[in-house]
Amino acid sequence: MTARTPAVYSFSPRLLGAAAAGAAAELAGLGLIAAAAWLITRAAEQPGLAALSVAIVAVRAFATSKGVFRYGERLAGHDVALRAQATTRERLYGALIPARPHTPGGADLLSRMVEDTDAVQDLMVRCLLPAAGALVTGLAAIGIGLVVLPPAALVLLAGLLLAGVLLPAASCAAARRWTARIAPVRAELAARVADLVHGAADLAAYGANGTALAAAEEADRRLAALERRQSRVHAAGLAAGTLVQGGTVACVVLVAQAAGAGQVATAVLALTALVCFEPVLPLAAAGERLAGIAEALRRLREVGSAPPAVPEPARPAAPPPGPLTVEVENLVVRHDADRPPALDGVSLTLTPGRRTALVGPSGAGKSTLLAALMRLTEPESGRVRLTGATGDAVDLRDLDSDEVRRRITGLTQDPYVFRASLRDNLRLAGPDADDETLTEALRRARLDDWVRRTGWDTELGEDGRTLSGGQLQRLALARALLHDPEVLLLDEPAEALDEAAADALMGDLLDATRGRTTLLVTHRLRGLEQVDEIVVLEEGRVVQRGRHEELAAVPGYYRDLWRSEALTSR
Repeated sequence: MTARTPAVYSFSPRLLGAAAAGAAAELAGLGLIAAAAWLITRAAEQPGLAALSVAIVAVRAFATSKGVFRYGERLAGHDVALRAQATTRERLYGALIPARPHTPGGADLLSRMVEDTDAVQDLMVRCLLPAAGALVTGLAAIGIGLVVLPPAALVLLAGLLLAGVLLPAASCAAARRWTARIAPVRAELAARVADLVHGAADLAAYGANGTALAAAEEADRRLAALERRQSRVHAAGLAAGTLVQGGTVACVVLVAQAAGAGQVATAVLALTALVCFEPVLPLAAAGERLAGIAEALRRLREVGSAPPAVPEPARPAAPPPGPLTVEVENLVVRHDADRPPALDGVSLTLTPGRRTALVGPSGAGKSTLLAALMRLTEPESGRVRLTGATGDAVDLRDLDSDEVRRRITGLTQDPYVFRASLRDNLRLAGPDADDETLTEALRRARLDDWVRRTGWDTELGEDGRTLSGGQLQRLALARALLHDPEVLLLDEPAEALDEAAADALMGDLLDATRGRTTLLVTHRLRGLEQVDEIVVLEEGRVVQRGRHEELAAVPGYYRDLWRSEALTSR
């Protein structure tokens, strides 16, 4: 996403067409008033009908064409604006697909995706098109003044510059200062409202509803006070524009009378001066809006310019044919230069069809290893290689990240659920899957009975609020199985579930992954006697590895945790 905002350039022919239609409508309005003024004052002199026929036809033509051109300008303008908005939003989504560690999240990111992308539409409809119409109308009015009375044209030029250039510039400068003060408060309010909506259950559980609501109301009051003060600046700009318009018309009339211009010329000049300000006066509001648009575009560029978490190769290598063997060699990952590495010399091999469990205390580096395998974080040293059936090996860094995640992915922590039907949420992992395939994935995740009771078209609440913890994890497991990656990653699938639900889910998961290349991250050891290898991580290092029977028989973290689980389950 570049600083130019691609919409203005991608749709320049449409934009020029909309600007031309808008300018033609303004010119038709100006011509209508000028012709009508001449016709009325000339008719008062009672000339012959032939002397008025051209003006009568001109009034009718201008009146008709103004409506036609205005409709065309509205149609073309909104078409180009909506296309530009859609393109900008698409590019923003595209910029968010690679993991970017320094991009905002939560309510602030939502504000950028919704409100800031609307700024592209406002840039065209409220700024560019009105400015084009005002420029053409102002030049035409000055041209009429030069033909009728040049001194009056100079007065009109001064008034138009004041209303069309100085006032918008002053409005933009004032709005920029107010935007800098309002934006943080608006972001704070959005974040607090999001906390109230998404964290309602937790707030209620801890009795913090009142405190959170009071904080949101305080932010709302501060925002309302700032916006009221900003509205006074807006009203002052409108009032100043009206005063400039009235003063310019009065000065034009005085100049015309002083120069001895006739009644017809004076009327034409006065009404032309009055009407030509109609497209110019909204420029003050456009200048005010332009400050907010510039800030919105800056925020959008900030998202697009954030460096991705991992660099993409200039010429991606072709992934090897499956089945794949994943070889991790002396992998070191450091999230912060001032802290110890999250992974420190980790090595392991995932061979086709084998299931490996990764256990260890919180912060041992388990999720970091999964992120490295999915190319969501960049190693400091070491490497990860994919070896195919033909024996060809490719370094993970030489592959396109999307290609990596097509082959190595699965169930990550906090799986997202959209506010849509169960079918649509499941099809995120298989857009072309038919109902039979979807049903099979749900059956393997042991969610088919629930679907038969509720139906495929059941709408799931945002963030999976209408689902229990077990149902949410099983839905995520069904999506992982439906996607069917060559290497399946499962990150704490039974986390935050009660004992019975966790045991049931782990049992079904181990059944569903039989014969699949799987890396399972878990704190629960029950059922791990079924996996082929268990790797124990502590402080980013591999401290133990082997089968369940071997690790449970020797001193270490694994045996301690196993005994603790046995005591807890009694």
